[in-house]
Amino acid sequence: MIPDPKPFLTSLFDAAVAAADPERTIRAHLPAKPKGRTIVIGAGKGSAQMARALEKAWDGPLKGVVVTRYGYAAPCERIGVLEAAHPVPDEAGLKAVRLLLDKVTGLTEDDLVIALISGGGSALLPAPAGKLTLDDEIAVNKALLASGAPISAMNTLRKHISAIKGGRLAAAAYPAKLVSLVVSDIPGDNPAFVASGPTVPDHASRQDALAVVEAYRLDLPASVMTHLNSPEADAPKPDDPRFAANEVHVIASAAVSLEAVAAEAKRQGIDAVILSDAIEGEARDVGGVHAAIAREVALRNRPFRKPVVILSGGETTVTIRGKGKGGRNSEFLLAFALGIDGVEGIHALAADTDGIDGSEDNAGAFCDGMTVARLREAGLDGRAYLANNDAWSAFDAVGDLFVPGPTGTNVNDFRAILVR
Repeated sequence: MIPDPKPFLTSLFDAAVAAADPERTIRAHLPAKPKGRTIVIGAGKGSAQMARALEKAWDGPLKGVVVTRYGYAAPCERIGVLEAAHPVPDEAGLKAVRLLLDKVTGLTEDDLVIALISGGGSALLPAPAGKLTLDDEIAVNKALLASGAPISAMNTLRKHISAIKGGRLAAAAYPAKLVSLVVSDIPGDNPAFVASGPTVPDHASRQDALAVVEAYRLDLPASVMTHLNSPEADAPKPDDPRFAANEVHVIASAAVSLEAVAAEAKRQGIDAVILSDAIEGEARDVGGVHAAIAREVALRNRPFRKPVVILSGGETTVTIRGKGKGGRNSEFLLAFALGIDGVEGIHALAADTDGIDGSEDNAGAFCDGMTVARLREAGLDGRAYLANNDAWSAFDAVGDLFVPGPTGTNVNDFRAILVR
């Protein structure tokens, strides 16, 4: 029996989120208790839920503070939860950074620091390096968000203008041992790229950061360029002896969530295929490619036999050309809807697993082969909405926004295409 599309696709999204639930994943990665104190720090859209899960799993004393996005807090008893702005930093983020650094100052080798890191931490941890200001960091963030650069490139630049990213928070905790528990929202799951790696250094250099500026033609303040061209921008490298005793564990990722989704689809009687958990590229282009695959299945029963649900994850990007509202998942799906216009039997959901796509209140949207026709009936031009980066308004007009609310985790984009 073929399931009702929207409830079926929603159940798959729920399975993806459940597989990344911190209460399921943290217990398997708890470090040994130290002789001294246990300090908890963290940042990201899922950090408050991670902190709550750690409190439930840890039977010894601990204290600390984490910072999450406004509206994403969760009740904790021993760990303080702060809120700050995302995707553009604010003064609350600056105050949170000072508190995090204060928590790890003056520790000894007998102490343990547990870092709870998830996607979104870059914006939540503004810490302008050297003579830079918060306005400089905001300018960099805005330029990156409009550039279409992949997340790895964004974070390479961000960590070279920061006093906390690129392993610098871990360096501040030395000589205490630091264990990072990471919920990955990065294609390929490199923990050094999640939240720009405040506790996980990598080999990227300021020359790499300057290459990002050139490649994406970023117009940055002169103060930022001066900083990037100075040795002060250099970040610590992984072979720095201050990191020798530290541990890093990726406790949830898109790969794990997509496997759980495939199992749930099969439990409901629908075969599932996973294209990739690490798809990057311009959202509208990725949407067009997915549409071509779905059409091929619907019309020619290849390369997969229907009924089937086609799954993928990763993080697409949007080069902002218009002035509309939306996010990368909504933009992907509007391009997908245009690509399957008039083809029966195709239904799709694209959503961000943290519950918010872009700056609006939706995680993404639903569509099918008649979505564009419904837009036309309402007197709306889907291609014009796409050109204006206004996918949110298009899906709002036909009642197809997906609004689950904050989920408490973040393993990035989720795409499920049912071909009946």
